[in-house]
Amino acid sequence: MQPHPRAKLGPAGRSALTEAIARGMTQKAAAAVFCVSPATAHRWWHRRRDASAEELRSGRWTLDRSSRPRRSPCLLDQCHQERICETRRRTGWGPRLVAGATGHPHSTVWKVLRRHGLSRPERCPKEPPNRYGCPCPGDLLHMDTARYARFERPGHAVTGDRSQRSRDWMAPETRVGYDFAHAIVDDYSRLAYVELHPDERAATVTAFVARALTWFEQQGARPRRLMTDG
Repeated sequence: MQPHPRAKLGPAGRSALTEAIARGMTQKAAAAVFCVSPATAHRWWHRRRDASAEELRSGRWTLDRSSRPRRSPCLLDQCHQERICETRRRTGWGPRLVAGATGHPHSTVWKVLRRHGLSRPERCPKEPPNRYGCPCPGDLLHMDTARYARFERPGHAVTGDRSQRSRDWMAPETRVGYDFAHAIVDDYSRLAYVELHPDERAATVTAFVARALTWFEQQGARPRRLMTDG
């Protein structure tokens, strides 16, 4: 079993605790050093002392033991468990419908399905991603815009001051505005053309696209298609 994520001691800590006791430290003193109770130190020391040579060599004695009882007299017999699992595989029903078909309580059916790994339906295999690639530069261009806020002074990420005492957010002079980065990227070569503008209106975008297409032609690409988010 895997150790509890919030356990005071992991496998390495348990080994170090018992090693300190083996070197002569008392169990109470070792428990204080490793910040655990004396009962915990006593348990792991006796676990190491009673371990076999193979467990000491492999370190298996440092792992948590299963809490499952050695005997389960009330456990459903194997033939009934196989019948529940077969009904589940054949029909795909949930635990309540399987319980009605097999005559067993719903809680028993759910435990049997969970024990055999059938409590959840199998997930459908994911389809491979639909990737595409363009054969030459300029065959497909991607266009997008990004908005960036202007600022007159550095923010708390640089100054470390979150108080904002010297700034009135409601004052008109503090509303600096935004800049818009217009970008076109070639799908094949990943070559990009970017301009910064104060808006993203139709006239601004149209002029930007004309300049970008001219620039791509000067780089040797022949623009054919332009794809945008809109």
